[in-house]
Amino acid sequence: MATNLAKLNCAESVIKTLIANGIDTLYCLPGVQNDDFFDALARIGGAIRPINARHEQATAYMALGAALATGKPQAYCVVPGPGFLNTTTALATAQSLCVPLLAVSGQIFEARIGKGLGFLHEIPDQFGIMKTLTKWAGHIDGPEDAGPKAREAFRQLLSGMPGPVGIECGWDMWKQAADVAFDAEPARRQTPAIDEDQIEAAAKMLAASKRPLISAGGGALEASAEIRQLAEMLEAPVMTHRTGAGVLDHRHRLSVRVTGGYRLWKHADVVFGVGTRLHQQYDWGTDAEMKVIHLDIDPTRPGRIRKPDLAITADCKDALLALLKRLPRHLSKRASRTDELRDIEAEVTKELAPLSAQKQWIDAIRAEMPEDGIVVEELTQVSYCSRVMYPVYAPRTYLSSGYQGTLGWGLNVALGAQAARPDKRVVSISGDGGFMFGVQELATAAKHNIPVVSLVFTDNAYGNVKRLQKLGYEGRVIASDLTNPDFVKLGESFGIASARATTPAELRSRMKAALQRDEPALIEIPVGEFPDPWKLFQRPKCRGI
Repeated sequence: MATNLAKLNCAESVIKTLIANGIDTLYCLPGVQNDDFFDALARIGGAIRPINARHEQATAYMALGAALATGKPQAYCVVPGPGFLNTTTALATAQSLCVPLLAVSGQIFEARIGKGLGFLHEIPDQFGIMKTLTKWAGHIDGPEDAGPKAREAFRQLLSGMPGPVGIECGWDMWKQAADVAFDAEPARRQTPAIDEDQIEAAAKMLAASKRPLISAGGGALEASAEIRQLAEMLEAPVMTHRTGAGVLDHRHRLSVRVTGGYRLWKHADVVFGVGTRLHQQYDWGTDAEMKVIHLDIDPTRPGRIRKPDLAITADCKDALLALLKRLPRHLSKRASRTDELRDIEAEVTKELAPLSAQKQWIDAIRAEMPEDGIVVEELTQVSYCSRVMYPVYAPRTYLSSGYQGTLGWGLNVALGAQAARPDKRVVSISGDGGFMFGVQELATAAKHNIPVVSLVFTDNAYGNVKRLQKLGYEGRVIASDLTNPDFVKLGESFGIASARATTPAELRSRMKAALQRDEPALIEIPVGEFPDPWKLFQRPKCRGI
């Protein structure tokens, strides 16, 4: 422990802890309860870049996007009450995606918290709400407590299952100072110890399998190389979906989407779930002969739906490295499954042919994206289909809100991903409905010159809602039609290069030009009603989204 005795106020202790733990950007929206915090940030200077947004929701979404794109902790700071509440959708999404996100929130005067006096920005039990949406939350009680609480926040971020954490500090407490022993050592990642007996049992089970299947989720993103090596040793297909996309390059001969994985599932004799809940796969049904190995860092996840034959509690990368050492002694040479998987891919492609209207746009986007470019999908027709049609080549290059289905996150998350990864190009795919949730952040893109390319597919409706209404309720449509601005003129009004594309070829041309410039861009794509993807995705042979 590296400690130095110094007179620090609460704000200074928190900021110095952020710096010690590698936070170089703070996504924020200042306000009166945090004035002393931001003054300390200005005085300390330089080490942390503040990126201010136009709405509190964007601060948390940007930090979420940065964390998803890097796999490292990121932080945001907002005022209490309505400010904090505006960030809770992003916190819930971070919780569901297991993302290391730190929420820093102000509070009202310390002595008035919980009194119900109607003080500015007071809400009932803000801390209780924060605790509900995080794996850990701390309230700073004074200057001696600020450093330890901030350090504990990072210890929690880096221990066990990743997830969001939060700290709050009273308005009058930020500037309270004392002589404190400041610990400048960064928190270290803490993972469960490997149970070698479990690893040996997994090695024997996998070696004895005839038709193994690996299902890799978002928890396997840091174990891409180990997944590939294991798959090749076992000749095991690797099934990935939205949050695990890119764990294995989709061009790899053993890579299958969830649509192909469904066809393999019913014939698999051993399924190895790595960093995934397996809830969708269990919904497909399990054969009595199927054995399941479930590897997850959270000991409570395996068994929530079905008790696996073998549960391994460990960091995915650590466990896979141990497994790769033990497996060869049990393994015999295996026949290639390349032809089998090629045939399955051909069948899936044929099954999805009715969605060619969506696919032509997806193909255009993929053709112009760099191999390591980052795509942020949102809830819109092209994005739905991209989940099973967009080829992903590397981890953390396809960002999805997962089961939260967070409409309106697209532009904001893309801004955070781009700010955190200036070496990559970032594109968001939104519909007109979702894009307008955060359209004001075009100002943030312009102010900070964050070169995100926003693709906005416009059909003047919440398209999915409208289709479901028409199909399920005798054609009655209510509250799903939209009135839109001219998005090209709107983008230009923010000083952002904007264009319109009416064909996939035009989209490629507009994207090429936009991606070559180091500045934000917007491309509007007017479309009509797309073919219904859900009919196909719900068919027995083509389960997917």
